[in-house]
Amino acid sequence: MLEINKQSVAPDREVDFEGSSPAQDLSTYINIVRRQFPTILLVIACTTALGLIYLFTATPKFTASARMVIDTRKTQLFQQQASFGDIAIDPAMTETQVEILKSENISLAVIKDLRLTEDPEFVGAGGGLIGAVFGLASGLFSTDEPASEFELTRGALARFEKQRDVKRAGLTYVMDIGFTSVSAEKAARIANAIADAYIVDQLEAKYQSTKRASVWLQDRIKELRTQATAAQRAVVAFKQKNNIVDTGGRLMTEQQLAEVNSQLIMQRAATAETKARLDRINEIMQQEIPDASVTDALKNDTIIKLRGQYVDIAAKAAEFAGRYGANHLAVIRLRSQLQEIRRNITEELGRIQQAYKSDYDIALTREQSIKNSLANVVSETQLTNQAQVQLRELDSSAQTYQAMYDNFLQAYMQATQQQSFPITEARLISAASRPLGKSQPKTLIVLGVTIAGGMMLSFGIAMFRELSDKVFRTSRQVEDLLRTHCLAVLPILKTAVSKTAADDAAKRLEPHGPRTIRRKEKLFWHVVDSPFSRFTEAVRSLKVAVDLNGVVKENKIIGITSSLPAEGKSTVSANFAELIAHAGGCILLMDLDLRNPSLSRSLAPDSRGLVDVIAGKMTLNDAIWTDPSTNLAFLPSGATPKLLHTNEILASATMKKLFEHLRSVYDYVIVDLPPLAPVVDVRSTTNIIDSYIYVVEWGRTKIDVVEHNLSVASGVYDRLLGVVLNKADTSILGRYEGYHGNYYYNKYYARYGYTE
Repeated sequence: MLEINKQSVAPDREVDFEGSSPAQDLSTYINIVRRQFPTILLVIACTTALGLIYLFTATPKFTASARMVIDTRKTQLFQQQASFGDIAIDPAMTETQVEILKSENISLAVIKDLRLTEDPEFVGAGGGLIGAVFGLASGLFSTDEPASEFELTRGALARFEKQRDVKRAGLTYVMDIGFTSVSAEKAARIANAIADAYIVDQLEAKYQSTKRASVWLQDRIKELRTQATAAQRAVVAFKQKNNIVDTGGRLMTEQQLAEVNSQLIMQRAATAETKARLDRINEIMQQEIPDASVTDALKNDTIIKLRGQYVDIAAKAAEFAGRYGANHLAVIRLRSQLQEIRRNITEELGRIQQAYKSDYDIALTREQSIKNSLANVVSETQLTNQAQVQLRELDSSAQTYQAMYDNFLQAYMQATQQQSFPITEARLISAASRPLGKSQPKTLIVLGVTIAGGMMLSFGIAMFRELSDKVFRTSRQVEDLLRTHCLAVLPILKTAVSKTAADDAAKRLEPHGPRTIRRKEKLFWHVVDSPFSRFTEAVRSLKVAVDLNGVVKENKIIGITSSLPAEGKSTVSANFAELIAHAGGCILLMDLDLRNPSLSRSLAPDSRGLVDVIAGKMTLNDAIWTDPSTNLAFLPSGATPKLLHTNEILASATMKKLFEHLRSVYDYVIVDLPPLAPVVDVRSTTNIIDSYIYVVEWGRTKIDVVEHNLSVASGVYDRLLGVVLNKADTSILGRYEGYHGNYYYNKYYARYGYTE
């Protein structure tokens, strides 16, 4: 048996996209496209139609292009170096020239030269249907006063800038100048005029710049000449004031300092030499025998003679001493002579000593004199060096002014030459010619954009419709959101019937007795009139679900309800009961909607029924109506307009006792209940109803409404057999569930005789 495992009525609707596979995502999008295909097709058709309308109504435009290059090789005339004001051309400079080409000065010059303020293309509404509409609209809100020259110029400028296109060709120094116009000749003429205006503007700018530079240089040269002369005079005056004299590029004090310093060095050497001789003679004079030789002694004739005598006498004295003895008178006399000679030598050496001392004193005096001279020269040199610092500043200033004067004088000469022959780096390398074909509108691009835009817009609208479609469309929605079975998807019933069915229905309309059901409403007998239709086959699935239901042990009393009125619960109830009765079952159809008994009004109008039976005013058999063709028993609600507490009647013991009796008499009791949302009567029937079938109108009833009503009626939900999606549009149902589509029924059901 079927087991229904119910959970909470309002489950979480958020979809776990993280767990979904790419194939599932693709399938989801394909299903969305299939469901919203008419909308998508309509939007694409509308956008494509708009594109075609634009292509047929838009005025064709032509674009002409001229090419101009910024030549990096500077044309240098009359000078060896670049003229004053020239700068190297780099990418940033090229972009600057592009912006200059886009400036108002160039545009206004072209507008003035070509008198575009008199051209309707620039001051009118424009051509084509769009231009005509715009002109008509602007004419409604404009005044009768003619536009001023300024307004015409600004209007033409705005239109001119929209139609002009200036861009750099890649990373080169070439610039493309394009212009779009309704006339091919005019487009070429204006493109060339833009290039010419730019070249003229550059020439005029260079001429004015050179002219201003010449005037400024002339004034500056006069000022620099005066400053250079004053600086040179200051240098000469400072030299005179500080006695600064230079010879051959060298100051005189510096030469004197070098000479005196050289003399001092030489004199110090001479003083040292005389002091050495004096020290030597003093050392010799301290000896007992002054026989040490000195330079002057060796050159002194007297000392030479005395030394010769001394040697001879000393030899003779030695000989006599050896011969006669040391005390011999001759030896003593010779020794006296030797002593006398030695004294004479000593005296002669003393005179040499005095000469050495005198030379030494003279050398010291000369050295001191040179030192004093050196000190004076150093003092003068220091003063001169201090003054030399300021002199260098003055001389540097004079040289700077002189160099500036020379440079400005040279620049002035070059600027004067440039003024008479200005040059520019820009030149036209490709003049604009008349274009052969139109540039706007581009047919393929417009169609591609409109189709692509229509596809994106249509898919966005489709997604919006999907997200905003908060109604039940598929059985899977019912199972996922309500956690219950979708028993059947019933197609919407048509009022038209076949000729044979109409004849059979007419025969059944004939009265068969006082308690015979009246068949005014054809929809209630659709399963009998069309036994091989989709609707009838779907109702048969309800019978199967009732027979296989395992929620309750005995499933005889079936209540059929809905959330809102007019969802078709009465139609489902009548057809379900007719189907079982037509199959030979003993079945009772009961109208338990005591507030609005629509089923009773259609089948047994102006009759008494259930209310009278409960009140004891009539018996059950007297209140029951029958259908002679199917033996269907019908118990109407009776007269209920003034009943206030209908829920009390449904929950009464008498009502429960009545249903116990009906359970024993009939195989099935089909109860048409009121809707859940307006009244609370359905909640009072949980003690008498075995199972409920919930009817939801396909594509209309909101999901939130169904969830809310089932959540507040827990007793109904616990006994819920399943949900029936009613009034489904079979023409579009296949977009939501493929097996419910026309293709499925027409191909497979037709083999078994089922038709619409």
